[in-house]
This record gives sequence, C-alpha cells and structure tokens, in this order.
Amino acid sequence: MIRRTFLALTAAASLAAPAFADGHSKDIVDTAAAAGSFETLLAAATAAGLVDTLKSEGPFTVFAPTDEAFAALPDGTVESLLLPENKDQLTAILTYHVVAGKVMSTDLTDDMTAATVQGGEITIDLDNGVMVNDATVVSADVEASNGVIHVIDKVIMPTGG
Repeated sequence: MIRRTFLALTAAASLAAPAFADGHSKDIVDTAAAAGSFETLLAAATAAGLVDTLKSEGPFTVFAPTDEAFAALPDGTVESLLLPENKDQLTAILTYHVVAGKVMSTDLTDDMTAATVQGGEITIDLDNGVMVNDATVVSADVEASNGVIHVIDKVIMPTGG
C-alpha cells in the first residue's frame, strides 16, 4: 500500500500531463502508481508506512523524485534505507519531500521557503527553471484528488539527514 504513496517519476517525458490526464480522480499514491515510473518512491513509502497517509484527504504537495533520482544516490543507499532498522531515517527523508496543502507552480515565488511535513524547510529558486533545494522540477502540477505532485530529478535530504 505505502508503495503507492510517493511518486518517483523517472522519465520526465513519460510524466507529462497526458500520463496523468484522467480528471485527477486518483489520489497521490494511485496517480504515482499509474505513472509506472515511481517504483522506488512507492516502495520506500510502503516501507516507511506512509501509504495510508498519502491516500488520506490531504491536501498534500509532493516533490516526487524519479526512479533515476533514487538510482543516482550512492550505491547501497536505497537498500540500506529500506531496512526495518532505518525506518525513522527513511520516513524523515520521504516526509521532507511533502508539504501540507496544495501548492501549484503558480503559487511559487523566488527564494520562498516552505515547511515540510518532516519539520524542515525547502527553498524554491526560480532563477534557472524551478529548483527545490538542489533538485530541478522536471514536471509540475500533476494533480491528484488529494493534492499535487511536482516531479524532481534528485532526492533532497533534510539537514542532518
């Protein structure tokens, strides 16, 4: 179940609006699962026990790393995070990618910060495209019944995480 919570959009092209154009009747988890390119994110969300939360009413804004973003982490990182003894660290990383409320790209301003569900803050930079911390937004405003997904090309880490 949690497997379908976070959206790991790997191929930016395959994440274009047509892949999600179904009237956003699906929640964030099901939208990500239907995209077929968020397997790592969904597996991580499942391991962290976050699927039910991401299927709840929300709304949530999820900055969803692609499968390629997870693959770019140092060897063994994902496998290590998926171990039961690392659930707290995994949960912190995943919830750092989530902001309460529905934040569309038109709501963003340069150098704004947003509080994450994890408790830290992310910074938005609009100078060179749209950046969230050091990740680039490759597809924005993928709407779901309980929020919105913005696909990013890197896994962002909370400070100290």
